[in-house]
Amino acid sequence: MANIPISPSTSSQFEPSIAVNWLNPSVMVVAATDFRTGSPNIGVYKSIDAGATWSTMLLPLPPGFVGIESPHIDYIFPNSFVVTGHAFDTNSLSGSVVTYTSNDNATTFGPPVIVNRGFGQFVNDDQVVVVSDKAGSSPFFGSIYTAYTHDYNTQFIPGNTIFFNRSKDVGNTFFDPILLSSVNEFEEFPGIAITLNGIVIAGWITQPPGTSEFNTSTSRDGGATFGIETMVTPVVVVPSPLPGYQFRCLTYPSMAGDISNAPATRGNVYSVWQDFRQGYSDIFLSISTDFGVDWSTPKPIASSPVGSQNFFPAITVSPSDGAVFVSYYTNRVNPPALDVFLATSRDGGKTFTNTRITTTSFSVAGLTVIGDYIGNAVVPQTDRLVCVWTDTRTGVENIWFGGNQ
Repeated sequence: MANIPISPSTSSQFEPSIAVNWLNPSVMVVAATDFRTGSPNIGVYKSIDAGATWSTMLLPLPPGFVGIESPHIDYIFPNSFVVTGHAFDTNSLSGSVVTYTSNDNATTFGPPVIVNRGFGQFVNDDQVVVVSDKAGSSPFFGSIYTAYTHDYNTQFIPGNTIFFNRSKDVGNTFFDPILLSSVNEFEEFPGIAITLNGIVIAGWITQPPGTSEFNTSTSRDGGATFGIETMVTPVVVVPSPLPGYQFRCLTYPSMAGDISNAPATRGNVYSVWQDFRQGYSDIFLSISTDFGVDWSTPKPIASSPVGSQNFFPAITVSPSDGAVFVSYYTNRVNPPALDVFLATSRDGGKTFTNTRITTTSFSVAGLTVIGDYIGNAVVPQTDRLVCVWTDTRTGVENIWFGGNQ
């Protein structure tokens, strides 16, 4: 498939996330950090022709904040989209989780809603993900869930935890936050998966100086309460900056549930992350077939050459047939330049095929920031996987679009 620049400008954009209207898949919406006004804003890029052409808007900053970054987007039936991000003040403090909701296919968005407010150097909320319950058999269908890193005492003896919020009214209001992780650990960037029956599983990877491991917690009541923290596997966190590069490289999970009715895989929960256990960064997968109680032994899925660097995986699962798609950056083609590849499984994660998404490699030489993630989404009707990433082939960091068809 051709690669399409969706945010061409002379200023940087990175950290893209994409969502597709499942009832009208010609409508695709991307959110990314956009610097065209100088300070970071959330850029929203919309296509009404299945990705061929794109329009651009910037979401308004919430009052009292000077910038917003790290956006994430998801689709809500029938014609709604929710965007969340990390807003901050003039001192780059008081980091707060903010959401915006559109009920007209991202033509307009309502005013920003503060999910959890930060306060100076004492509370900073960052690295937020948002997921809506789209499982047709779920009793919590339509609920919106956010999880994020809650940093506290950031300039004293810093700590961080994973917090969770939920909304039952399409993002207009949110319930009080829930603490998911131990205050004795340091975490980065959580993931959320929703299963066929509406069970919510949140996951995160603890960071040095303590033990590094992938942990999860499960809710069976629509995010109202969560069970105890469960370890999936030890993790070897990838060095940051990534060896051979200058940009930050966080290690975190991306998670997704199979909400299809495919008999062999329905209800499966999949988690992917980058891991340095082999002496280089590779993409690992673990699967739960019992709604997050037990997890399979992790295995690499990129089939990339030994010593190559593979990182920032993003996973999605087709709600039509349970196909598993994982997009990621890799330097396997023309190191140290980067490409985006797609790992696809049609047997419940037992085997994967890896194909190239980018049509040309791109250089990140000298860049200290390329964003912390990329995004993908599926078009259920056609088994089309669409992906967005940060690309420099035009000489500046912009958002590009491609896929498997």
